[in-house]
Amino acid sequence: MLRQGRVSNAQRRAVDSLLPLFGIAYAAAPADFDSAFNRSAPRFLEIGFGMGETTAQIAAEHPQNDYLGIEVHTPGVGGLLRLIEAQQLTNIRIVRHDAVEVVTHMIPAASLSGIHVFFPDPWPKKRHHKRRLLQPAFVHLLASRLRPGGYLHVATDWEEYAAQILEVLSGEALLVNSVEGFSPRPDYRPQTKFESRGLKLGHVVRVIVFLAR
Repeated sequence: MLRQGRVSNAQRRAVDSLLPLFGIAYAAAPADFDSAFNRSAPRFLEIGFGMGETTAQIAAEHPQNDYLGIEVHTPGVGGLLRLIEAQQLTNIRIVRHDAVEVVTHMIPAASLSGIHVFFPDPWPKKRHHKRRLLQPAFVHLLASRLRPGGYLHVATDWEEYAAQILEVLSGEALLVNSVEGFSPRPDYRPQTKFESRGLKLGHVVRVIVFLAR
């Protein structure tokens, strides 16, 4: 479902004026991303980009790559669109729709060089664990969308969720861990504001990076 939240006037203007330029409408069919980006380039998917600061920074630092962001939170969509405009970024496109449906229907098999899932909702209450994004069936789906050697990069500051994610990814036959256990933070991922806040609170950020076989 689309989540509205508190949308500022600037974010609303960005959604109204820029989403038609940098958005890709959801459709239950494989998307022509080469046409959407006006080129063929290594393609990376980010699920749940928040307010978009990390997405914009990574895209700005790696102009040779294309980045597809999925987000249902309207303020976040507006926030990233404003960054795209301010930084004149041409290698980001946004799908404002449910991630499971987008990956299932729009993204072809073995087409992605990498997938980013940074700080997904941990749903900390045990009765809500079934709502967590990275369940075995969805991880298998994500793995099937990676090119051989492509990566799935997850970060979380919830220790129990990190252990579950590591277990789920380790159980996926299409993936292999890039290291033994948790990974150091790759250089290409900047430290997010969310991450910095968690570290100040004493949280330990866990990074999990698996590769497609």
